[in-house]
Amino acid sequence: MAFRAGTLLTLSLLALCTSPALGGANDAEDCCLSVTQRPIPGNIIRAFRYLLIKDGCRVPAVVFTTLRGHQLCAPPDQPWVDRIIRRLQKNSAKKKRHGS
Repeated sequence: MAFRAGTLLTLSLLALCTSPALGGANDAEDCCLSVTQRPIPGNIIRAFRYLLIKDGCRVPAVVFTTLRGHQLCAPPDQPWVDRIIRRLQKNSAKKKRHGS
């Protein structure tokens, strides 16, 4: 039972740390409280958006949306984040060219 409660607590904290949360100076955007330094597998990502300090957020982040609809906050200055964004943009350009 203690193991199950510990696992639930760990998952809850992970979700809290990686989920966008309301905040920032203008409250107009959802902002990340923190970002994950652990690389996210690019094959589970379907979309992204930037949340930056200029948008009123305290923590600059790229918010990746997974295929299952979860949102994960990542640091915009990491090479692995750039690779995922470039792949998403390349795939989007291919779909537009082929009329899909």
